[in-house]
Amino acid sequence: MPDVRNQGLGTLKPPALSLYVHIPWCVQKCPYCDFNSHALKTDIPEKEYIDALLEDLDTDIEKYQLNDNPRPLHSIFIGGGTPSLFSPEGIARVLVGIEQRIPFKSDIEITMEANPGTIEAERFAGYKKAGVTRISVGVQSFEQEKLEQLGRIHGQDEAVNAAHLAHKIGLNSFNLDLMHGLPNQTIEQALGDLKKAIELDPPHLSWYQLTIEPNTMFYYKPPTLPDDDDLWDIFDQGHKILTDAGYVQYEISGYSKPEYQCQHNLNYWRFGDYLGIGCGAHGKISFADGRIVRTTKVKHPRGYLAAYQNMVKPYLSDEFEVSSEDRPFEFFMNRFRLIEACPKQDYINTTGLNLESIQPTITWALEKQYLTETQSHWQITEKGKLFLNDLLEAFMAEEES
Repeated sequence: MPDVRNQGLGTLKPPALSLYVHIPWCVQKCPYCDFNSHALKTDIPEKEYIDALLEDLDTDIEKYQLNDNPRPLHSIFIGGGTPSLFSPEGIARVLVGIEQRIPFKSDIEITMEANPGTIEAERFAGYKKAGVTRISVGVQSFEQEKLEQLGRIHGQDEAVNAAHLAHKIGLNSFNLDLMHGLPNQTIEQALGDLKKAIELDPPHLSWYQLTIEPNTMFYYKPPTLPDDDDLWDIFDQGHKILTDAGYVQYEISGYSKPEYQCQHNLNYWRFGDYLGIGCGAHGKISFADGRIVRTTKVKHPRGYLAAYQNMVKPYLSDEFEVSSEDRPFEFFMNRFRLIEACPKQDYINTTGLNLESIQPTITWALEKQYLTETQSHWQITEKGKLFLNDLLEAFMAEEES
């Protein structure tokens, strides 16, 4: 199919701006985890790391001239690691420092990941006072045996108590992270976990299948996982249970009560912009002149902190511009995570390309019944979801021969 993406870029309409803050430390590394997290060996250098985070943000603001065309922050996500190892006072200092540099939207969503251990749960009210509006609780399972297999440090009662406390302190929203397809897990066990989570009435549920990732303990010593038939039955029956309980699937692994979708994740999947501060954090920034820049920060805490201590500020480990040839794939790789229809105008606004740049691929996808379209929107079909990799590959730039 002809590639007409080299026709030149139009003016971008910069999308909503979010901020990701990475706090890398955890009590111990879970055997399935491939995130940039590091088990504690000494006390957390909380003050020093917060100083570095705010310097990192200052560097981004100056480098990308964000004050020249200011956009208020749409959302903040504090992830890790285990951010709830930081004190409420430390989180407050982070958020105050951010707001002094970039204004907040009046309805900003500020999410922080937390483990449901008793000590951390007691801090929830402090995090709310610091400005956190939404907590994401890493439950993973309610069965003690499964928690131990996953290397989790909390028990099943602590997970329940954390959810009760999230309700009690009156957060705007909270999420429970729950996994299925666990080692030796039966269909009944997986659905039992899901029903227990629903009983706790979270506004949002992230329900996703365990996958074995490279460079994890499970990769080198693979556990016995449910077979494909059982995995399909778990998803099929679980989806019905969630739907019957009033949860709406709005992205691949995200379910929420109406109006409680994670706004930060929605901005990611809608090809929005986000700054990333903290070790290993990623960012994407669009400019009115047509450029889209992706960034990655220094990955290891030692190297990241050394940048602050040495006052040379080499927080950036990688930076590159997204080419016009790569933008269709990047756009749809994100948008097709969402269940909602995709406005065609969003493609024009956020990629700087016109619709003719992808028309041959769209025509092919319509013929394959991977997509449907109206005058203003595209919608991925159930068949398109099943053949998602084929669909996305069709939007990839052809290799030069």
